[in-house]
Amino acid sequence: MLNTVTTALSYETFTLFQHTFTVGELLAVPLAVIVGSWLIDKFAHIATYRLRKTGASADTVHLFKRIFYVIAFAILVVTLLELLSVPLTAFAFLSGAIAIGVGFGAQNIINNFISGWILMWERPIRIGDFLEVDDARGSVEAINTRYTRIRRVDGVHMLIPNSKLLENTVINWTLIDTLTRTSVKVGVAYGSPCRRVAELIEEAVTRQEDILTEPKPVVIFDDFGDNALAFEVYFWVNATVERNLRVIRSQVRYAIDELFNEAGVVIAFPQRDVHIDGAIRLLNEKENQLNE
Repeated sequence: MLNTVTTALSYETFTLFQHTFTVGELLAVPLAVIVGSWLIDKFAHIATYRLRKTGASADTVHLFKRIFYVIAFAILVVTLLELLSVPLTAFAFLSGAIAIGVGFGAQNIINNFISGWILMWERPIRIGDFLEVDDARGSVEAINTRYTRIRRVDGVHMLIPNSKLLENTVINWTLIDTLTRTSVKVGVAYGSPCRRVAELIEEAVTRQEDILTEPKPVVIFDDFGDNALAFEVYFWVNATVERNLRVIRSQVRYAIDELFNEAGVVIAFPQRDVHIDGAIRLLNEKENQLNE
């Protein structure tokens, strides 16, 4: 029985690159690929788990995982070729032809692939950063070799080619820190006490726990508008997403409205004076009936 199996595995099938392949070698290749892939995944999981335990950032873990997979699979391929006694020089001509074809037919793919490695290595954009790309804003969820996945503030996922993130202007709100300055505008009616209005606005801002006290909020008497005295208050917050800024600004507006109502300050609204040339005659209902 054993001799029969050995004979069957030793049966020669075909010759390639001056090497004759047997049934045993052809069966060993997929088995080695499956076992090798399983071991690579296992080691990658253990390594990334230990990296996370040391406090490494998500993008560092992601970069390590990508590099580990590339090196590990390259070693697996070389090992399989050595086991099959296939020389690497046999692929020199084939790899050159493939490189020329890929260079002409897949320029965008190669561009995005290289851009992905640049993003992971230089780290101008990291996992968890809040970006503004064109008119879209969202948080980075994954940086892949070809594209970057961003979750917009409305929950929609965007797949942005990596080359676009390198070649175009991208606003990274959280590249260095999460400090963000924002502002709230309000207009009050003419005749309002301006100094008191500024004090009320500053009080409304300092009531919010999410607003930083240093740098100190600044209230600006911005302009004498057409219909209002315009004020604007600038303040700094720790914000990671656009939603946080909108919520904080909303809270400030609620506080300003409450304080203005208590102090009797009127928030201005558009008003227009209409001048009519000529005489206007107003007729009441009785005069209309008599005329009829």
